[in-house]
Amino acid sequence: MAEQEFPLERYRNIGIIAHIDAGKTTTTERILFYTGRTYRLGSVDDGTTVTDWMEQERERGITIMSAAVTTQWHDHKINIIDTPGHIDFTAEVQRSLRVLDGGVVVFDAVQGVEPQSETVWRQANRFSVPRICFANKMDRVGASYEATIESIRERLGANPLAMQVPIGQEEKFTGVVDLLTEQAIYFEDEIGSAPRYAEVPANLSEKVREQREFLIERIAELDDELTIKYLEGESISLDELKTALRHGVLNNRVTPIFCGSSLKNKGVQPLLDAVIDYLPSPLDVPDVVGTHPKTGEEVLRPPDDQAPMSALVFKIVSDPYMGRLAYIRVYSGKVKKGSTYQNVSKNQKERIGRLLRMYADHREDIDEIGPGDIGAILGLKSSYTGDTLSDISHPVELETISFPDPVISVAIEPKTVADQDKMGIALQKLAEEDPTFKVRQDEDTGQTIISGMGELHLDILVDRMLREFKVEANVGNPRVAYHETIATAIPESEYKFVKQTGGHGQYGHVVLRIEPLESGSGFVFEDKIRGGAIPQEYIPAVEKGVREAVESGVLSGYPMTDLKVTLLDGSFHEVDSSEIAFRMAAIFAFREGASRAKPILLEPIMKVEIIVPEVNTGDILGHINSRHGIVLGMDPRPGSAQAIHAEVPLSEMFGYATELRSSTKGRGVFTMEFERYAPVSESVMKKITGI
Repeated sequence: MAEQEFPLERYRNIGIIAHIDAGKTTTTERILFYTGRTYRLGSVDDGTTVTDWMEQERERGITIMSAAVTTQWHDHKINIIDTPGHIDFTAEVQRSLRVLDGGVVVFDAVQGVEPQSETVWRQANRFSVPRICFANKMDRVGASYEATIESIRERLGANPLAMQVPIGQEEKFTGVVDLLTEQAIYFEDEIGSAPRYAEVPANLSEKVREQREFLIERIAELDDELTIKYLEGESISLDELKTALRHGVLNNRVTPIFCGSSLKNKGVQPLLDAVIDYLPSPLDVPDVVGTHPKTGEEVLRPPDDQAPMSALVFKIVSDPYMGRLAYIRVYSGKVKKGSTYQNVSKNQKERIGRLLRMYADHREDIDEIGPGDIGAILGLKSSYTGDTLSDISHPVELETISFPDPVISVAIEPKTVADQDKMGIALQKLAEEDPTFKVRQDEDTGQTIISGMGELHLDILVDRMLREFKVEANVGNPRVAYHETIATAIPESEYKFVKQTGGHGQYGHVVLRIEPLESGSGFVFEDKIRGGAIPQEYIPAVEKGVREAVESGVLSGYPMTDLKVTLLDGSFHEVDSSEIAFRMAAIFAFREGASRAKPILLEPIMKVEIIVPEVNTGDILGHINSRHGIVLGMDPRPGSAQAIHAEVPLSEMFGYATELRSSTKGRGVFTMEFERYAPVSESVMKKITGI
């Protein structure tokens, strides 16, 4: 491909994000249909969607892995990533938001803002991703465009702008009125491919006039010149309104809200128009910021094909037919087939084998990927999620992607000896794909322990092992992924590792300071060696030893967090010192010091939302109390239901789905997500550690 198909201002990199079952995948399917990418309407219920192409996705009717799809609309190129809504797969959303320029947030118009909606909204805020919203399922009983907008304002702290007025309610929903153009748009044919434009219905004319006036006032507030025009009673053109609104969206000052029913093929084309009109191109977002790997200086890279190449790997997929695929977002320059680039994060060179344009479950070979574009590379050996690829002569390291730690673990073993080796390979490949999936060996039992974000997350991964890698495994009961930390500082912890075994001995001597950090800080290592007390070549071995010790803790073998270890002093022997000696000295010094630092066991606390019929509220509050939870608040939901918000230790939530179903006759639902780690109670501490 000699040059880009479209100028950069006509690119849109967008994510479709929402709570589970709000209709993200169905919305994406309709977008692909109306843009001509597919020629039939895929259905989640029938398992015929393009983006949900994994067997597990089609069986369960949920999105698990974000799927990248390229399409076109009105002479614009759109890269869409359809992301999961289930809380266990929130990392998929996180890594997608990191590389996208704009987002379409889909809401269920019956439920309004739901828990995962809040989570993805916060994630989008963190990356300053401009958004538009789509109130879906307007044809359902209890659907309310106004109530959805109000819940967006109240629960998300957003500044929503109603861009449409729905025509008809619930099953009588037939179309929308565009407030800016004052046109009614009807979706009358079965597949909705030929919207009919007409005058505003007489019964809505007053409402449309009032709401349009309000909308123009709000848009005018976004621009000083338009504010003056508005106050002086001058007319404001449609182009002026759209331009001001676009700037407001790009600066995250306002969020336009549209409505429709993706399943019934209503309202998707105006949403597509809004993607073009209001969401950013790669030119509208700030130049990507990176650091020079040698000097540490800040480096800016513009989205220019003449600039040095920089790209971020945001996803690894082990394709059973093609091998290892690396999804990338190119920020500057061009990635060319056959060229060699620097993986700055690993300090290794990578040659580009094949470049691919992704269309959900099929792909197309291309020669290059330009700035602002998304594609995939086949053949990378050492690149993982969060790594930067860069021009060799102009290296830059982009900000990596951080992921939450897993909160749940299970023991896993192969069913047969023949499955043993295959299981190791399968687990390695799955861990490469998913940074929230961890694999380790239990030192005491020799068992393989896998950890993830929830029971569904681990179920899916075990299922993928069976289907994709033909590995059958026995899985133990879920266990909480506890952490350890310390309560007090230890100014000095010293250890000399000395061994004499004939010939050369072993000598390593370190002095460490160990101190607690604030919750959520993770682990920090600092080298303060002065005057060559320990030669520079042994410092990495010390850090490696400390990190190993941190991983296995001092209470019950759980990883430690929220602490800082400083290497203060030590000594070495000209002949006997070695990397292994310093690594061992660091392990023993850390363990000895951490054992004196009043170690504490931490458990994951989950933020839980339970939606139940009002009559069951008392029972549910009882459940929370009996599971040592704290009720944070309640709010009413449509259909005489209550949403109960609480914090509950993860260890108390196993098996809750069954209890909730039986006490509400199947009408109650709950979601939970990790909130923070907190010290366990004395009884739990005693039970787990025996102390």
